[in-house]
Amino acid sequence: MKTYAFKVVLEKDKWPDESDEEAVWRAYIPALEYRGAASWGYTEKEALENLKNAVDLLVEYLLEIGEAIPSEPRSQIQVSDVPLIAVTV
Repeated sequence: MKTYAFKVVLEKDKWPDESDEEAVWRAYIPALEYRGAASWGYTEKEALENLKNAVDLLVEYLLEIGEAIPSEPRSQIQVSDVPLIAVTV
C-alpha cells in the first residue's frame, strides 16, 4: 500500500467583470491538472471536496488502465509506503 500526498492550489476565481462576492473557489493539483485534477466550489471546503472526488476517480482510472500514479515532481507529490492521515489546518 502506498499513500500519495499531492500539493493543492486553492484560489478565488472570477470573471473580470464580476464582483468579489460572485467569485468561486478553484482547486487543482498542479502535477495532475493535465489529467483532470481540477475542480471548483462556492466555498473553499466545497472546492476541496470536489477536487478530492475528482482525484479519487482519476487514481482509480489510472490503476484500472495500468498507468502509474505520478510521483514527480517531489516538490508537489510525496509518496509513502505506509498509510498516513493528512490534516490540513
